[in-house]
Amino acid sequence: MIPASNESLATEESIVRRIAEGRTQIKRELAKVIRGQDDVIEQLLIALLAGGHALITGAPGLAKTLLIQSTARLFHLSFNRIQFTPDLMPADITGTEILGENAEGGRRLEFVKGPLFANLILADEINRTPPKTQSALLEAMQEHQVTAAGVRYPLAEPFFVLATKNPVELEGTSPLPEAQLDRFMFDIRIDYLSEDDEVAVVSSTTSRRPEPIEALFTGEDLLAFQEVVRRVPIAEETARYAVRLVGASRPHRPGTPDFVNEWVNWGAGLRAAQCLVIGGKARALLGGRSHVTPDDIRALAHAVLRHRVLTNFRAEAEGVTPDGIVDRLLQHVPLP
Repeated sequence: MIPASNESLATEESIVRRIAEGRTQIKRELAKVIRGQDDVIEQLLIALLAGGHALITGAPGLAKTLLIQSTARLFHLSFNRIQFTPDLMPADITGTEILGENAEGGRRLEFVKGPLFANLILADEINRTPPKTQSALLEAMQEHQVTAAGVRYPLAEPFFVLATKNPVELEGTSPLPEAQLDRFMFDIRIDYLSEDDEVAVVSSTTSRRPEPIEALFTGEDLLAFQEVVRRVPIAEETARYAVRLVGASRPHRPGTPDFVNEWVNWGAGLRAAQCLVIGGKARALLGGRSHVTPDDIRALAHAVLRHRVLTNFRAEAEGVTPDGIVDRLLQHVPLP
């Protein structure tokens, strides 16, 4: 493990260098177990540096869970996996009160913490549980705390929820509530590998055990990285471009393009613009740059907007997807 010393984090410049250098190191470590998913890894790193939660969507068997487990090892984070099932209850996630005895032999209620109390939570197959249980994550994701019987229990920092989701048309899945979808900074799409990459994965995984992932950073490092990310400057015109891109997704407002009025039932809110800006800052630092460009905003538009643009029945009937609408938005909104 690369030690986290006071000297290495003493100045902002040293942290910026560590972030830029860490990009290569992290990809090298993840290459031990993950192949051919560079864009997915990049977006996941941006979410971590920005302090945001991420939803990873893809069919079963595409290494979604393995990627998240490996990320926890890379940053030496405490890790819990919650397997979402139809019978999972909210208390199974957050914790519950039980009746115990005190030192004097009397009875008292004690709160037993659930698996949500860790740095990194893998919410595996989150859409296989009903909305009631899914909503148990809302307070934790937004306020980094759990409230039980009127008492607030803070969660350890850093705190991330990385959820995997199967396509909703698969049997036994439920759509996520819009309020919870909006809490995820990114909806990262993971697809099947190319034939060459699949051959390489099949050959390597059936001939030898993968090398262990080496921890490169700590949770304290990650918190320091997040503070530096927030101090990356962004020009007003670039921030305004992010706001206009998000605003153009809202139907029946002045200046909204016709295709949005025709196909979109509900557009993205303010949180989407915030995610574009903070994500752009993280992407800039990973690229070794000290400022955000419109290209950073455009590169993250699909991951930020696809789960926040809710299409209507007409769009579904005509085969129009949220990604297709984001493509049109990027063409419609002029660059600064």
